[in-house]
Amino acid sequence: MEGRGHDSRNEVSGTVHGPAVQAGTVHGGIHIHTEAAAGGRPPWQLPPSGRITDRAAELNTLERYRARSGQGGNPTLAAVSGLGGVGKTAVALAWLNALRPHFPGGQLYADLGAQSPGGPVDPQEVVGRFLRALGVPAQKVPTSFTERAALYRSLTAERRLVVLLDDAASAAQVRPLLPSGHNVTAVTSRWRMSGLTLDGCHTVHLEPLAPEAAVELLEATLADGRVTAEPDQARVLVELCAGLPLAVRVAGARLAARPRHSITTMVDALTEERDRLARLAIEGDRSVRAALDVSYQALPPAAARLYRLLGLHPGTEFGVPLATAVLAEEATDPLELLYDANLLTDVGEERYRFHDLVRLHALALAEKVEPDWERAAALRRIADHYLATATRAEGIIDPHHLTMDRDYGPGPVVTADFGDDEAGALDWLERELPNLMAVLHGARPAGFATVAWQLADAMWPLFLRRKFYEHWRAAHAEGAAAARELGDAKAECRMLTSGGIGELGMESPGRALEMFEQAARAFRVLGDELGYARTLNYQGLAHQRLGDLDRAAEFFAHAAAELPRCGDRRAGGLASLNLADTALTRGLPEEAIIGAEAAYTTLREAGDTYNAARAATLLGRAYLTVDRFDRAADRLSTALATLRAAAAGYETARALGALALLADRRGQPDLAQSHCREALDLYEAAGRSRSADAEAARTLLGRLEHGSGD
Repeated sequence: MEGRGHDSRNEVSGTVHGPAVQAGTVHGGIHIHTEAAAGGRPPWQLPPSGRITDRAAELNTLERYRARSGQGGNPTLAAVSGLGGVGKTAVALAWLNALRPHFPGGQLYADLGAQSPGGPVDPQEVVGRFLRALGVPAQKVPTSFTERAALYRSLTAERRLVVLLDDAASAAQVRPLLPSGHNVTAVTSRWRMSGLTLDGCHTVHLEPLAPEAAVELLEATLADGRVTAEPDQARVLVELCAGLPLAVRVAGARLAARPRHSITTMVDALTEERDRLARLAIEGDRSVRAALDVSYQALPPAAARLYRLLGLHPGTEFGVPLATAVLAEEATDPLELLYDANLLTDVGEERYRFHDLVRLHALALAEKVEPDWERAAALRRIADHYLATATRAEGIIDPHHLTMDRDYGPGPVVTADFGDDEAGALDWLERELPNLMAVLHGARPAGFATVAWQLADAMWPLFLRRKFYEHWRAAHAEGAAAARELGDAKAECRMLTSGGIGELGMESPGRALEMFEQAARAFRVLGDELGYARTLNYQGLAHQRLGDLDRAAEFFAHAAAELPRCGDRRAGGLASLNLADTALTRGLPEEAIIGAEAAYTTLREAGDTYNAARAATLLGRAYLTVDRFDRAADRLSTALATLRAAAAGYETARALGALALLADRRGQPDLAQSHCREALDLYEAAGRSRSADAEAARTLLGRLEHGSGD
């Protein structure tokens, strides 16, 4: 400032914070650029990536989505969800840290605290932190949330950065934290972030590890050769951990702290279900139970109660009707909440299942929170749901099977809907078979033994049509034991006769005959003439399988006469059918035709289309024996159509075997081979691939194939 005649010094004393300009004379416009506005030093906030196992598919999915969505400078938003301890954050970190060379603008990280004791973090607070990390001085951060969000979007519009929003509570919490511009944001949450799909979000759901990958993770955790030395036990251990990475790491860490212990030691410690969660913990560090507690505590009351009570379900998966039964009220909404919280897995067709460790957690909470009477009532509602629905299926499939009275608890009794056709009813019984068997075996210990024999009785049509023989045997053995415990002789007789039919199917005619004879003696004592007459038919079947055809014919003839006299013409028709079958085996086709035609008429008049179709199959075989091909074709075609519609695999296979013989006799080798192959597939599916009928089809097919190759 020459010419002014005074001191031109410009001094600043003290400490200067933030941008400052110290100048003498300044000409022209003044432009001051703060560090934030200029970009400043990029923040690198992401934690380092840890080891992840078998997540290449998920990482590739995320990267393909980024490449697709990033075209044209658009932002990328992806959410990684899954059960607590499944490795969501590890996958997100592995993906985002690998992107660092491509996003020089920095990395922002926030733990949104969805599961924290103090509740989720306020998005306004997170935006303030992000602004400071991006170079905005604390005193310059706007106080208004709207202004903060606007400034955040402005600062990220021209940068290339990645953002990890960890442990999010909701889409509403996440939205204000999404950057602008060509950036990548990953959200992790125990909840399925379906609301973010409106924001163009791609969701990746993590499942527990497959056994091989879980063993690999265990080996990496131990790193001392024990997995190589005990490969079978290592696999058992990770199966007890149900593939949950947190559980595998905790089990591995406990073993690592005990270098002299074998893997077998940990397997033994985890085998008992009630102690498993307690042992999958490291004191002062992490535990599976604590991880699941956090998810459970975030549930509203109705969903939390449903979670606890579903832990009592003895089976592996279930549908909405079961959830409604266990809750004793409409359960769709709380069930959806459990699914959204990743405490249930969707297995399709509105069916769900627990992860094994989650089921143990829910069961432990039920035992801790629910009073004894409520647990007992819920268990009874579960049993009644399966018993009532199986009984309805029984009535649709085999209305002629005289259903004995059913006993239900105080209710409500909820039944599943599968339509009114036989195939739908059979499909429901087959799909629910593991649950039905679990309920049946748990009924006596739970204090309702009647359910055991009544459920076995209701499952009879499934066993008869689809031949689940081992389940058949187990169900009726347990049912008979329950009936004896109750002192119910009629119920025990029912279990003996129905169970004996299963023993015949399992090629145990001697055991079957013992059961039928025991039932016959009991019916005599009870004075039940009809029940006794039915055992005559059953005993004939046993003698037939034992190869004593004369004795079998005597019993069948006696039954065919006595059953109509006792008021059961349909059962008499079945005895006549069995007598005709014996005649055909004995080389008396004309006698077989007369008996089978009479049985066919009786069964059709009784409305028993399934057994009428069996009679038609026998007639086709008999007509084929006497070279009456047209009659054979007519009866066999009728039988096949009915049996296919009923999804009766084994009996369908028998009709196909007879049709194959007919085609062969008519000089149609290609058609005969086709029938043989289909029949053999059905025998295999029914567990009867070694039966005499299957062997006959296999022999015929071999001859035809050999002949066609000459």
